[in-house]
Amino acid sequence: MEYRQLGGSGFFVPVLSFGTATFGGGSQFFKAWGETGIDEARRLVDICLEAGVTLFDTANVYSRGLSEEILGKAIKGRRNEVLISSKATFPMSDNPNDMGSSRYNLVRECESSLRRLGVDHLDIYHMHGFDSRTPVEETLHALDDLVTAGKIRYIACSNFSGWHLMKSLSVSERYGWARYVAHQAYYSLLDREFEWELMPLGLDQKVSTIVWSPLSSGQLSGKFRRGAGVPAGNRLSKGGAQGPATDFEKLYRIVDALDEVAAETGKTVAQVALNWLLQRPTVANLVIGARNEEQLQQNLGAIGWKLSIEQVKKLDAASETDPIYPYWHQRQNAQLNPVPEFYAAR
Repeated sequence: MEYRQLGGSGFFVPVLSFGTATFGGGSQFFKAWGETGIDEARRLVDICLEAGVTLFDTANVYSRGLSEEILGKAIKGRRNEVLISSKATFPMSDNPNDMGSSRYNLVRECESSLRRLGVDHLDIYHMHGFDSRTPVEETLHALDDLVTAGKIRYIACSNFSGWHLMKSLSVSERYGWARYVAHQAYYSLLDREFEWELMPLGLDQKVSTIVWSPLSSGQLSGKFRRGAGVPAGNRLSKGGAQGPATDFEKLYRIVDALDEVAAETGKTVAQVALNWLLQRPTVANLVIGARNEEQLQQNLGAIGWKLSIEQVKKLDAASETDPIYPYWHQRQNAQLNPVPEFYAAR
């Protein structure tokens, strides 16, 4: 298993982590992701550890804590073998104090996550989304206190805008508080908007990317085919997909290119799509999910090999996304804003 350094920290993570949003199925939305129970969870954890996937990603909001509880039982007695990432900020009830990034909520939710997981610390703690109601200073001071108390090792964010992240980094620097070392973000061949602002920011500020939904809710799994419609049982058909409405013509164009590269490499469409991401700048880790052993084993086949430069360029061309303002304007002024080859519009 390859390990990569996480941002500007001295911490290394495996390039694949296992996402446990499929654990529990505690609501209609999460049932569309999966309903993995404790026995299957233990088996999936076993397979991950055998393959060197030691980082497990969860969140308090996943089935309202049930995902954390199941993960905690699945790793019981093996805490020294695993790394754990969890998150907070999204509502856990209708109580206005039971959400967000206030000191009140973060301290309580961190302690609740530790209790459900049955551990004494989290290796990475993400702000699941930006809370515009709470001063950034309050959030980061609370997180720094949790780090000092030994309940968190590293802090990270998720789903932030560029200015959310940059302001947070500035506040941490000003006061000498713990700094976000990673941004868990939505990024794939189908959705490359991450490259316009957040990737250059990550490069400049040494903030690594942990990619969630690297197969775009299964749309890049190889099951979506031109003229075949939405596959039965997919998250899209069950109401569990996230992200913008799908441009199916664009999707099929990308899948066609993935098919070509898959034939050249002897890999699956999903493995090629994941491998492409692992060659993008700032990407340290991909969060892979699986409802069963077969899906997990297939995703594990995305590592241990590398696409050629020509194959990467073929996929880049098929997935090209026209940038919105001001990014298209900045790219017209390459002397002022040189754009690295690997995420330039082609």
